[in-house]
Formats: sequence, C-alpha cells, structure tokens
Amino acid sequence: MAKGSAPCVKCYLAFALIVVIVLAATNVWNPFPGLWDWVNRSQPLSEPDVTWQQRIGGTPQSVTITERAVVIEHRLKVEGRSITSGNQVWEREADWAAVAGEGADQVVATGELLIDGYQVLNPATGAVLRTDDAAVAVWTYRNALLDVRCAGPRDCTLTAWDPRGKSPRWTSQLPGMGFVLFADNPQLLTARPLTARDVADDAGGPQTLPAVLGFPIDGKIYVVETLSGRVLQELEEERHERIVAFAGRTFSLVATPRDGACYYTAQAEDPVTGLQVWQRTGINLRTADRVGCAQRQNPTGGPNVLAGTAPDMRETVIDAHDGRVLWTSVAGQELRAVDDRYVLARSADGGILQAYALPTPSPRWTRPMHPDAQLALTRHAALVVDRKPDRLLAVDPATGAELANLRTSAEVLAVGPRGMVIGDGREIGYVRFARAAGSPPATEPADPGTPYPGPTCGGVKQAECPAAPG
Repeated sequence: MAKGSAPCVKCYLAFALIVVIVLAATNVWNPFPGLWDWVNRSQPLSEPDVTWQQRIGGTPQSVTITERAVVIEHRLKVEGRSITSGNQVWEREADWAAVAGEGADQVVATGELLIDGYQVLNPATGAVLRTDDAAVAVWTYRNALLDVRCAGPRDCTLTAWDPRGKSPRWTSQLPGMGFVLFADNPQLLTARPLTARDVADDAGGPQTLPAVLGFPIDGKIYVVETLSGRVLQELEEERHERIVAFAGRTFSLVATPRDGACYYTAQAEDPVTGLQVWQRTGINLRTADRVGCAQRQNPTGGPNVLAGTAPDMRETVIDAHDGRVLWTSVAGQELRAVDDRYVLARSADGGILQAYALPTPSPRWTRPMHPDAQLALTRHAALVVDRKPDRLLAVDPATGAELANLRTSAEVLAVGPRGMVIGDGREIGYVRFARAAGSPPATEPADPGTPYPGPTCGGVKQAECPAAPG
C-alpha cells in the first residue's frame, strides 16, 4: 500500500471526540460525569472496609462522635453526619465547634473567630437550641458548658450551664481575660495527656468538669471551684515554679537548677483551706526544659493522676488528690498512656504491651506489639497504631478483647462506645466495633493468682458509680 493511502488515525479520533461533544451538548449521552466519578473514586480507608466512608469539604480539624451523629469541624464549616450512613444531615458556617454533654443531653457549641457569642446546636439535627451574643470563650465538658464574657478590660464573668440548660448554674466574677482566652476550649492550667502522633488529642470526646479550674490571667492564677463558681485562690508563680489546678487540688511544681541538673518538688494543697495535703520530691513530671529548668509545659497525667519519672528512672503514676503511688514501672519498662483507670506500658524488651488497672501492680492483660507502635487511651478503647506495617488495633481497656483490627494508614479522629472514626486527608470513615466498648473490669479476676484490681468507680480518681436501684 502506498504511504499516502494509510488511514488517518488522528482524523478518526478528532471525529469521534466531536461526536461525543455533540451528544453530550444535546443531552443524548454524556460520559463525562461517570468518567470523572471513576477518576475521583476514593480508595477504601482500611482492610477490612469501614462501615461507611465519605469525602468531606476539607481536612477535619476536629471530629466528635455523639449519640446519633458524627460532628465534624473543617475549614470554615461544621457539619453533622448520620452515624449509621455517613450522609450529611446538617451544615453551618463556623470557625470553631466543640461538643458538650453526654447521651441525649449532647450539644454542639459553634462560633466565629473575633466575633463575640456562640450558638448551641442539636448535634442530631443542627437546630439552634440557644444563642449567646457576648461570650468570648467556651469550655465544653460531659456534664457542663462554661463561657466567659467581658464588660471591660478588667471585668469578666464566668458562667456555667447545663449542656441544654436555658439559665445559668452559677456566675463568677474574674479579671479581664478576653484577650488571652478565646474561641473553644482555650488551654487552662491542668494536666496534659500523653499523646500519640496518629491519634487526635481529643479523640475520646469531652472530659467531666473538674472540681477546680486554674485560669491564667495577667500573670496570676485564679483557682475557681466549679460547684458554685467561687474563686478560691489568687496565686502568683515564683521563680522556677509552675502552678496548676485539677483533681480538687492546687499544685506547686518546682524545678530548681543545681550542679547541671534539675531538682524537682511537687506539692499539693487544698484550695479551700490552703493547707498542704502531700508533697513528693525527685519526680520529673515533664514540665521543664533541660536548659535552665524552665517549666514551660503543664505536667503529664490524666484528669486525676500525675505521671512522671522517679530519680531511679522508673516511671510513676501518682493519685493527684492524695499523693498515693498507684503504679511504678519495672526497670526498662516504658509508660506510653495513662488515664484515671488504666496504664498502658511497653515491656523492657519492647515486644509486649502490658495493661494495668490502677492501682494493681500486676498486668491485667498483655499482647505482642512492635516496639515503635503508638499507644493511646480513650474513654472507650485503648488504641495501638503501628506503621511497620500499617495497622490499627482497638481493644477494650478492661479486658484486652479486640474491638477492631485494621490494615490502614489512616489516623484515629474520634472514638465512641460503639465505634471510631478514622481519616486520611478529606476521607473519613466509621468503623463499627465488634461489640460495645468501655466495659468495666470484672469484679473478680479470671485468674485466681491475679490480684483484685480494686474498685473501678467512686472516689476522686475514678468514674462516678451508677446510682443504686431505687
């Protein structure tokens, strides 16, 4: 065949493209939406697959699981999605959002930066339950919502609400703080949790309102009792001192530089009487930098416990209320996560995860782990995040029973009693647990040789016990 008589492939392709464009323009046939859906199709977040997976409008800044919805804060919006399907139920423009309450009393507080006031929404429907036009900061808890409003630079009012309350529980006068504390849950002077890189710091949802709160205002610390709103103390830190307030106590933490080292002292006092309750020396609560022993961090621990390193290099957990030692590591053992009920530690050889129910000295359960795995404790599940290879494990902290076991590189964004939300960029998915999480420890150990872990509710460091029948 002569060279000039070969078929014109480019001509055929151009003709075919013109035909497709004409068909699409006349609504006879349009392949482009389906083609774009194919290109844009999301890859599964995990193996096995999640219960549902959705792509949202931006990278989530916070995610909270409520009773009927997953509340997501991203970019300049907050939205609620069905916990059963992941479909969007409501959306509102907002710069910040935070969930308060528990069960049927849950609410979402939303607001805009640099604009006073906030709205309280129903997390299931997005309906407005209450509107405030003056508050500059909001703190959310499982059993309360606090806000602060300022009439002047030195005149502010702290107010406590029931999550769905229409009138305040109490109000308290404080000096001006509006230029320091604003938006949702600004940091107060309390203990900070041990965190994991691939687990959101607030994955477990809001905490219970502490008995006392420490507000940093103009170089002083104002200690407020949260039952009635009384200001109990007005304190000022001395050199080498850091003051925090939680667990019903006020703490003076001193790191003194001497001979090239830091010498630590922790003292707890009753903020009502001002009397010392307990004191311990030598325990590093991870507040200080090595240079000059400057204490720039709050101490590590949980809502009612402190965690640090003793002079003999053994890690220690202390009851913040009364100073009792609740747990001490063995040589080489590493504390990775702690709350008021449990400790997660890595064994000295690095290959075993050991879980303890405070204040029991023997492990409640163990399982193999990679030495570099990340560990985290939430209210409903203990998490093990591994990246060699990518793996996410959720277990019941009371028993070690598996709740979910996934191959995934996604991060943990939120954990609830029946499942968790994981995410990678704009993709989020809900993982339903194999059973309900957060079961309390058994009243008796399965192994007669294992010590009884003690009560698991009641007291300052434990969750509140359920009411007796009748």
